[in-house]
Amino acid sequence: MISREVTITNSSGLHARPATFFVQKANRYPCAILVENGDRKINAKSLLGVLSLGIAQGMTITLTADGVGEEEALEGMIELINGGFVDL
Repeated sequence: MISREVTITNSSGLHARPATFFVQKANRYPCAILVENGDRKINAKSLLGVLSLGIAQGMTITLTADGVGEEEALEGMIELINGGFVDL
């Protein structure tokens, strides 16, 4: 299990379209991926869960991956975030 913090920099945060791209990317990996914002931790493969966190621009979240390909998964998710959600 590994974790990393990342700051959301795009103007709309993790809402609507960016959240959809985020969940699609998370579902590419076989390992479990969690998103933590404050005291809430949800499955990164759940669109409703991601949207329910209300993550806005400038917030720092913690991504945790556990299982096969966990390091690759976190690297890919962080690339997506830092790239402005234009991976797809």
